[in-house]
Amino acid sequence: MDTMLEARLPTKQRNTQNSRETSLWSSGFGMKLEAVTPFLGKYRPFVGRCCQTCTPKSWESLFHRSIMDLGFCNVILVKEENTRFRGWLVRRLCCFLWSLEQHIPPCRDAPEKIMERTGVQNVISGRDPGGAGEGQVSGLVKKEVQRILGHIQAPPCPFLLRLFSWALLRFLKCVFLNVQLHKGQMKMVHQAAQAGLPLVLLSTHKSLLDGILLPFVLLSQGLGVLRVAWDPRTCSPTLRALLKKLGGLFLPPEANLTLDSSEGVIARAVVHAAIEQLLVSKQPLLIFLEEPPGVLGPRLSALGQTWLGLVVEAVQVGVVPDAMLVPVAITYDLVPDAPCDAYHASAPLGLWTGALAVLRILRGWGRSRPVCVRVHLAQPFSLQEYTINARSCWGSRQTLEQLLQPIVLGQCTTVPDTEKEQEWTPATGPLLALKEEDQLLVRRLSRHVLNASVMSSAVMSTAIMATLLLFKHQKGVFLSQLLGEFSWLTEETLLRGFDVGFSGQLRCLVQHTLSLLQAHVTLLRVHQGDLLVVPRLGPGLTHLAHLSAELLPAFLSEAVGACAVRGLLAGRVPPEGPWELQGIELLSQNELYRQILLLLHLLPQDLLLLQPCQSSYCYCQEVLDRLIQCGLLVAEETPGSRPACDTGRQRLSTKLLWKPSGDFTDSDSDDFEEAEGRFFRLSQQSRCPDFFLFLCRLLSPLLKAFVQAATFLHQGQLPDTGEAHISLALHRGRGESSGQRLCRGPRPRFFSPTESGYAEQLFQFLQATAQEEGFFECADPNLAISAIWTFRDLGVLQQTPSPAGPMLYLSPAFTSWENQEKLEQFIRQFICS
Repeated sequence: MDTMLEARLPTKQRNTQNSRETSLWSSGFGMKLEAVTPFLGKYRPFVGRCCQTCTPKSWESLFHRSIMDLGFCNVILVKEENTRFRGWLVRRLCCFLWSLEQHIPPCRDAPEKIMERTGVQNVISGRDPGGAGEGQVSGLVKKEVQRILGHIQAPPCPFLLRLFSWALLRFLKCVFLNVQLHKGQMKMVHQAAQAGLPLVLLSTHKSLLDGILLPFVLLSQGLGVLRVAWDPRTCSPTLRALLKKLGGLFLPPEANLTLDSSEGVIARAVVHAAIEQLLVSKQPLLIFLEEPPGVLGPRLSALGQTWLGLVVEAVQVGVVPDAMLVPVAITYDLVPDAPCDAYHASAPLGLWTGALAVLRILRGWGRSRPVCVRVHLAQPFSLQEYTINARSCWGSRQTLEQLLQPIVLGQCTTVPDTEKEQEWTPATGPLLALKEEDQLLVRRLSRHVLNASVMSSAVMSTAIMATLLLFKHQKGVFLSQLLGEFSWLTEETLLRGFDVGFSGQLRCLVQHTLSLLQAHVTLLRVHQGDLLVVPRLGPGLTHLAHLSAELLPAFLSEAVGACAVRGLLAGRVPPEGPWELQGIELLSQNELYRQILLLLHLLPQDLLLLQPCQSSYCYCQEVLDRLIQCGLLVAEETPGSRPACDTGRQRLSTKLLWKPSGDFTDSDSDDFEEAEGRFFRLSQQSRCPDFFLFLCRLLSPLLKAFVQAATFLHQGQLPDTGEAHISLALHRGRGESSGQRLCRGPRPRFFSPTESGYAEQLFQFLQATAQEEGFFECADPNLAISAIWTFRDLGVLQQTPSPAGPMLYLSPAFTSWENQEKLEQFIRQFICS
């Protein structure tokens, strides 16, 4: 991989710039820039392997160990060698010549082929419900079909695609230092494409640039024109027309109508035909599984699940024998178009607005250092193989209210041995048209693929720096100490099987990262010649919290385990007690399992992203193994007991017989009777207290937001059940809008707030608490919504439909102050002060 600080300026300009930076960092701050041996390169894990449980054949077929050594390429570095021509003029026009040589297959007859599909013909002829046979003229239905098809897509324009590729290449060179892609990952995708099956790329969504950057990357690598499923909410009609000419797809609004609506039937038939024709023609399709950036709500995109459901249905009905799914992720040092206010970031992007945004990005990034980008293509796997194997891993599930509410209220102490059922993403019309079993398949497949995308994402230097400044050195840290901390956290990330998106010398990396975060940190020179780095309070800490969330998946298991241990010790040892006193306590394995399960059930699925094929029990054992591997827990062996290192297989207990066969691990073979007698202690190594506190703080923003949401219940903003029915009757009787009610004056006690209104009130409460107590990392509207939805699933809040939206009210179990206190204390036990 090329060094991250490799400049694209001429040699003379680059030397001048480097000398100026050396003067700033050496003479200005009294520091020496001695050469530091690169701390990377010893071991870099090859990430992105598919699930061996669900897709064992794909895991073996599309991977060879030699592709791990192919290295990286910079896709925006176009040289003379990337064209067929040579010479001094070619070196100056290589970008333009490269764009002319891109292969763009014609597809002008695609609309005619879509009109000839069986589903569309059945609607036009009236053989399907909602077609011309129900009082409509066949010609009018055909015009309606053509109108809907024009809303979905348009034939790509080769000239516009080449022109746009050239302009985009120039733009990316100005904005980004490099766009790195692993050649081995690209080779796996090429092998999957050569199998003659359509490619469906399922991606995360970090920036609005993802939709134009990914097609550019795959076009430059010879995969042809990528059809992108865009969100119509993010684009104006003019911009949608342009994107359709570049290969974009848009779901018509009529497709979300009810199942018995004639317009909805026609629209869904056309969408099905368009997807079937796209898969038959083997054009690659890109679907975003995450909501667009700045959109408040669930992490999994309802629109992405809709497009994925259309692909699954096309494969199941035999339109194509199979499809290859490719998890994709993009990571940035800094996201160029990150919205400042999430409540007002969902306005559609127009053509002129987009042009002004591009100019603003060029102007802003021209004054600062360019950022780096990593594109990750995980190992492709067969959709047909996943469908067959995944159905065997489905077991019984219970709601969060059934699992946790009796324990929170002190009514019982036993955690049910079942999985949690939690689904926050609403189902759209095309997905509701599927059978219930297929809907469940699509939901779990999307969560499985999103987990694979996140696990294959590289951790950028800004995420590591933000994590250190937020969770270890919020009051400030000297640069000399920060160098060692940065190296330590990078090595810990690599040891956990996650790749990093940078390389180079340690001091240069830290210097580059601090320059990217200069708006959120303060650099102070001290008299010893060192440099003091202090995070800025307020929005600066909030931004650092967003960046640090990219590192959480690498340490999530240990963080869950550390918080569970903190909850287990909360009733025995005071939190401010010395580490030696906490290390005296014996922790039984069953108690640890219970605490881990409680925390797993409390944390949202959107944060955990557990694979559906993995049971909670197996994840508990994985968490416990991680705590032992990192040295935080030490096995306490009693005389006469079997040593903990003895992994000899024992007979399976009857409690494990309900587990699917794919859920067994080596540790699952231990007998439960022996697990009851197995104990652990906290390690007394000198590094353990700081590391334990660091792991607990990784989950503190979410857990503190949950505690603040429980505290907010005491303020009486929500009515109980009886008052909610009075409020709903008054709203329906008066027929007033929310704006009219606000203008009318103060709201009586029995008026229920809508879900969105209560979320905004809770967010304002989080902001006010952050100003008082300094917890700015919790002042996030997404955390407020996660707390409300978690409390709703837990049975703390209940909702009723109304014309203004879902109305919230307190459930009867939590109207008393005592039960609200129990809820707050239950969450607070997992927080380490």
